[in-house]
Amino acid sequence: MAGGFLIKLPGEDRSIPGFLPAFNRMQTEKISIRPADISELDAINRVIETAVMSWKLPERVKRLSLPSYRYDAMDFRALEVVVALRDLDIVGVAAWENADPKEAPVGGPVMLLHGIYVDPAHHCRGIGRRLFREAERAVQAHGYEGLLVKAQASADGFFGSLGMHRLDPDDPERHYANRFWKAACRD
Repeated sequence: MAGGFLIKLPGEDRSIPGFLPAFNRMQTEKISIRPADISELDAINRVIETAVMSWKLPERVKRLSLPSYRYDAMDFRALEVVVALRDLDIVGVAAWENADPKEAPVGGPVMLLHGIYVDPAHHCRGIGRRLFREAERAVQAHGYEGLLVKAQASADGFFGSLGMHRLDPDDPERHYANRFWKAACRD
C-alpha cells in the first residue's frame, strides 16, 4: 500500500495516505535556525503573510490584520528575530522582546514572544517547535522569569503542547484574551 500504513481496528482495515512520506520528510529535512538579517525582511514578511492567510479566520479579518503582523526596519531595532531555513529558503520566523512585567504572573523581567510563523507548505515538520525552543533558550540566556505569548485562539493546542499555561485575563479590557505563560526553568 503506497503512501500510508495500515491501522487495524475491530472489523476494518484503514489506510492513512501520505502519513509515512510526510514522516520521512520530517526526519530527513535539514532545518537550521539562526538570527535574521534585515536584508531578509521581504522573505520574512512573505512567510508571515502565507502563515496569516492560512489561519482559520474570515478573509476580511486576515486581510485587515495582516499589516500589523509584518515587520519593518524599526522592528529589527526592538525585536530579536530568528529564521528557520530549509536549504537557503526561509520557511519560519519567530520574534521576541522584553515584555511589560504587568502582563505576566510574576514581577520580574519577562520575554514576550511576538509570534511564530511557519510557511504552510512546511507545517507539521517540527519547525514551529524548533523556533519555540529557540525562544526558550533566549529566556534562559537573558535571565527572564518566563515566556509570555499572545496567540490566536487556534494556536491553543500548539502552545499547550509546549508546556505553556493559559492565563485568565485579570482585566479583560487591558489583557489580551489568549495569553499563555511558561516559567523559566532554573538549573
